Amino acid sequence: MTALDLSSLVAVVGTGTMGQGIAQVALVAGHSVRLYDSVAGQAARAADAIVARLDRLVAKDRLTAAERDAARERLLPAAHLSDLADCTLVVEAVLERLDVKQELFRRLEDVVGEDCLLATNTSSLSVTAIGGALRNPGRFVGLHFFNPAPLLPLVEVVSGYASDVTSATRAYETARAWGKTPVACADTPGFIVNRIARPFYAEAFAVHEAQGADPATIDAVLRECGGFRMGAFELTDLIGQDVNESVTHSVWTSFFQDVRFTPSLAQRRLVESGRLGRKSGQGWYAYGDDAEPVEPHTAEPGRRPAHVVVEGDLGPAADLLALIREAGIQVREEDEDQGSRLVLPGGGHLALADGQTSVEFRDVVYFDLALDYRRATRIALSASQDTSPRTLAEATGLFQALGKDVSVIGDVPGMIVARTVARIVDLAHDAVAKGVATEEDIDTAMRLGVNYPLGPFEWSRRLGRNWAYALLDDLHLRDPSGRYTPSLALYRHAYATDKREGGTP
Repeated sequence: MTALDLSSLVAVVGTGTMGQGIAQVALVAGHSVRLYDSVAGQAARAADAIVARLDRLVAKDRLTAAERDAARERLLPAAHLSDLADCTLVVEAVLERLDVKQELFRRLEDVVGEDCLLATNTSSLSVTAIGGALRNPGRFVGLHFFNPAPLLPLVEVVSGYASDVTSATRAYETARAWGKTPVACADTPGFIVNRIARPFYAEAFAVHEAQGADPATIDAVLRECGGFRMGAFELTDLIGQDVNESVTHSVWTSFFQDVRFTPSLAQRRLVESGRLGRKSGQGWYAYGDDAEPVEPHTAEPGRRPAHVVVEGDLGPAADLLALIREAGIQVREEDEDQGSRLVLPGGGHLALADGQTSVEFRDVVYFDLALDYRRATRIALSASQDTSPRTLAEATGLFQALGKDVSVIGDVPGMIVARTVARIVDLAHDAVAKGVATEEDIDTAMRLGVNYPLGPFEWSRRLGRNWAYALLDDLHLRDPSGRYTPSLALYRHAYATDKREGGTP
């Protein structure tokens, strides 16, 4: 099954921001597009708004005047739903309510032809449930565009339980013909992106709720150490706290209140207080002309160590050794199997976050996972009240000697980046095992849909098969609520290699 021919008429029902964006994508691709909205006059106003955006594209030399004029001629507001009778594809972008969408598609089924492909742009509702209202749910799929639809390349093509393969393939190929990057997905709560992205927000909020660090510091660590485009607090302020919490609550409810997706009480309080983020002028941060920027915690200068001793394999942090040597600090390597750590001149230990806490050991400072230790501009350190001041000063001084800002957080097992990445990797493996999507499509979705620096499976390959499992297993021992229980899929992934090596995870 190939993409829709350009002679095919496309309709978009619902002319808010998403509806207008989807219509613009189809229009620029070369289709004639009809706009329908239940509010009288709204479709015509939406058409004018789309033409205005096309004018701006012409001004920016991204569209020729002739292409704009031709597109304008192909864009037609529809006064009645019956005006969509000859459409080959109808995409719905109305209110996120199951009953509203079901009623719309019941009416559409009485209007359009038998060969018309029907699609919903829902981001949180079940495609199967919406399609269940149809006499022929086989021709119904999800086409989840990301906002703003004309700019963001990703489209999740969601097959409901009753969707025909030919319908899903046709939708997939059409999205690709429109210049988008489609990924195929089964109908699961949150689809790919909103399912696997939950830990990015949840773990940041959990560290904050545990008094491990303030929002500005957590955001700075996620950006400057983890390589994420934005931190969780500033991103949810941009999205809208009510919108982000609603998606989280929907996924949690749809998974029968699975503890892995539990919403944040701190975020609930923000929503209840009307602090919704940028759109309300106050969220995690304050906005407005008189708002003062909130700076992350950055440690004062520490004690630069003259040397460090390496015990064991630093694993994902192995690149640090070259940086330490380049900084003029002597590196001594010992063959004894003492774990994976650096020994500082005062006798204290410095170790990569592994899901354990500093208070469990005599004198240990943990450092967080980095996307790239050479390019990272900030490193987080975690210490307990029992950590000696000299050890913390030497650990701080070591990373400062490498040109990094240092943020010292509380004794948080798994710290910030490490626990976040481990949970994202786990949910990705679980999704593949349950037939939600392929590894390639998940990586593509997370890079393009939420701008992650690496897809979960790219992270997994870089960090090693056992890394995420071991960290989550240690976290689970310290928080047996089930939130950090590694999935069976991740266990199998880790065990597959270790078995060949004669061990267990």
